[in-house]
Amino acid sequence: MYQSSNPAPDLRNLLGERKRILVTGGAGFIGGAVVRRLLLESDATVFNLDKVGYASDLTSIKNTIDSLASGGESSVEARHQLLQVDLADAEATQKAFTTADPDLVMHLAAESHVDRSIEGPGAFIESNMIGTFNLLQASRVHFDQLEGQRKLNFRFHHISTDEVFGSLGATGKFSETTPYDPRSPYSASKAGSDHLVNAWYHTFGLPIILTNCSNNYGPWQFPEKLIPVVILKAAAGEAIPLYGDGMNIRDWLYVEDHVDALLLAANRGRIGESYCIGGHGERTNLQVIEKICSILDKIQPKSSPHRDLITFVKDRLGHDRRYAIDPEKITTELGWQPRHGFEEGLEATVKWYVNQKTELRN
Repeated sequence: MYQSSNPAPDLRNLLGERKRILVTGGAGFIGGAVVRRLLLESDATVFNLDKVGYASDLTSIKNTIDSLASGGESSVEARHQLLQVDLADAEATQKAFTTADPDLVMHLAAESHVDRSIEGPGAFIESNMIGTFNLLQASRVHFDQLEGQRKLNFRFHHISTDEVFGSLGATGKFSETTPYDPRSPYSASKAGSDHLVNAWYHTFGLPIILTNCSNNYGPWQFPEKLIPVVILKAAAGEAIPLYGDGMNIRDWLYVEDHVDALLLAANRGRIGESYCIGGHGERTNLQVIEKICSILDKIQPKSSPHRDLITFVKDRLGHDRRYAIDPEKITTELGWQPRHGFEEGLEATVKWYVNQKTELRN
């Protein structure tokens, strides 16, 4: 796989004295990647707060723990503490926060599937807005009780999406100064949570960092998002659904590159600032699907090209036309750059899903 000249961040050096890390949504796709990285490359204790919902999967974390334990790290199991809590429950959230007693909060827990937000928006308001509010309140109580260096070190990192900015035309890119213009119940709930986080910084002095990322992809993503859906359906010889004309554009970001950026922002970012994270990977949905099909033609050839399975379906309600991110700020200030090219990252992702058991599709 393509690797840029930039190495992955030195995590032990980045974290410094931050030894107790609370990761919300750590049983999810991006949160799980953060947890694995923390376990593999630091000696921090990770408190994984997750309600363990339909899209949760702790398998990758268990595999990491087992691998480290077999390699001689006897303390690794104690370094991962699962706190099965729904952030919408204020009392349970506060208790979990007291247990974790964190030096750093990385808030990734969210309902994130746009189609589901259209079918049932209430769950998105409850999880993304009420849940974030409860976490902010618990963080505020915790921060006010800290003293000395621990107080100086504490940070609340809120991880959000580029979808809060709405839809772009044929040109231009999102940046930290782009006005908010959410178009779906999902993006509106995430925009609301972003505003809450900023309000707790300006009103209560909570030391926050906020990041907005483009579309993530990679191994272990729950198969309701575009790339894993296409891979699994194409590999099984099933019709590949493609919304509208397939010309909607997204900026694709390999999940491990996102983890690099998150760890840099959480530990080196300026308090009160936001950072946009994009992968320089703009592609139309049709281009993404056709590339997946061409990869499968090489590694799993069939009697006819996989692209013959592409089936155009009625477009999604409120389907934003184009997203693209300008990551200049995080590159200039923190030295971040994606380490993986889209083509190589996608091929690795396709091969990973093809090698997995069929129950991933259920």
